[in-house]
Amino acid sequence: MILYHGSYIEVKSPNLSFSRKDVDFGAGFYTTHIREQAEKWSLRFKRREKQAVVSEYEFDDNVMEQLSVLNFETYSDDWLEFVASCRTGKDSACNYDLIIGGVANDDVFNTLQLYLDNLISRQETIKRLQYEKTNIQYCFKNQKAIDGHVRFLRSYQK
Repeated sequence: MILYHGSYIEVKSPNLSFSRKDVDFGAGFYTTHIREQAEKWSLRFKRREKQAVVSEYEFDDNVMEQLSVLNFETYSDDWLEFVASCRTGKDSACNYDLIIGGVANDDVFNTLQLYLDNLISRQETIKRLQYEKTNIQYCFKNQKAIDGHVRFLRSYQK
């Protein structure tokens, strides 16, 4: 499987020590199998007067049987609670090697923020999210899941 990572630098060797907390699935190395999505992620840096770089990887997805994987197939109650927990600093994903699921993009994030601020119910949040196009992210939670299984192919500037 080909995965992409959008950044301001080429990332030949992903290192989790550079990951941010308080994001969708907590600290980790975030990729996607959707090239356009990674390009959009990289363009955030261009707006900050940095380069926009997309790194491309080959991931041996056969290894997923050996990893502890949490897969959110849709925006759901479970996805909402998990993302809300991680975005508020409670990274409950420490037992997983890889988490796969929807991205809280700008539209999703606005809905999520309303939920976190207790302005809309869980049911209303899920109802709003079901109409969003799901962008998928693969979050590698530990170095074991990356080393030997994620191979850098190339990078390019956007």
